[in-house]
Amino acid sequence: MALKQISSNKCFEGFQKVFEHDSAELKCKMKFGIYLPPKAESGKCPVLYWLSGGCNIDGEEESWDFGTGAGFYVNATEDPWKTNYRMYSYIVEELPQLINGNFSTDPDRISIFGHSMGGHGALICALKNPGKYKSVSAFAPICNPIQCPWGQKAFGGYLGSDTGKWEAYDATHLVKTYSGSQLDILIDQGKDDQFLSAGQLLPDNFIAACTERKIPVVFRLQEGYDHSYFFITTFVNDHIRHHAKYLNA
Repeated sequence: MALKQISSNKCFEGFQKVFEHDSAELKCKMKFGIYLPPKAESGKCPVLYWLSGGCNIDGEEESWDFGTGAGFYVNATEDPWKTNYRMYSYIVEELPQLINGNFSTDPDRISIFGHSMGGHGALICALKNPGKYKSVSAFAPICNPIQCPWGQKAFGGYLGSDTGKWEAYDATHLVKTYSGSQLDILIDQGKDDQFLSAGQLLPDNFIAACTERKIPVVFRLQEGYDHSYFFITTFVNDHIRHHAKYLNA
C-alpha cells in the first residue's frame, strides 16, 4: 500500500517522519508518525507502538468521549460506526503490515503502550494476542470499561446492547482468561487524576484480576500527577526502558 510522506525532521541523529495512507480497515485516510533511528539505515529495528481517532459520521462530534478520537480500539458492529470504526484490526493487523512492509523492522520484536483510552487499547491488544507483543505498558489506562461510564457509553454505541460482547475488549475481563506466555505489565497512574477519582479508570479491578491469575504487573501511583501529557513526559523514559529490556533481549 502506498505511503505519502507528510513531514520529516531530524531528531536524535535519526528522523521523525509522518506518513499518510488510505486505510482498508477504516475506509478513510490515516496518518501515523514513526521515528527511524540511525540503526534503521543498516539493520532491522524492533518496533514500539504508541496508542493515543474522523470520518465525518453524523453524531461523532456530539460527545467528546464518543466519536472522533474515541474509537476505544474496538471493531464496531453497530451502524453507523461499523464501517469506519475498526481500530482494533487497524492496530493489530493493518498498521504492522504497513510498517513491516515499508521500513527496516523486525516483526518478531514488537511492544505496545499508550495513554488513557490508548492505554486500554495497548492492554487489550497484548492480552488478546498472546506472544505477539514482547511487553506492554500504560499511562492511566481505562482498565475496566464495562464497569465505567465512559466504557458503557462507548461499548453500547459501538458494540450494541449485548454486554457479553463487551468483555472481548475489557482488559480486566481478558486477564482473567489469559493463558499465554508471561507478560510483564507496567502501569503508571497519577494520584491526582480527576478521572481516577471519578471512577472511570478502575485500576484496582485490573490489579486484583492480575494478582488472582499470577500475572506480573507493576503499578505505580504517582503522587501529585494528573491525567495530562506533563504526567506522561515525566515518566515516559521509564516505559521506554521497560520495553527495551524485552525488545533487546
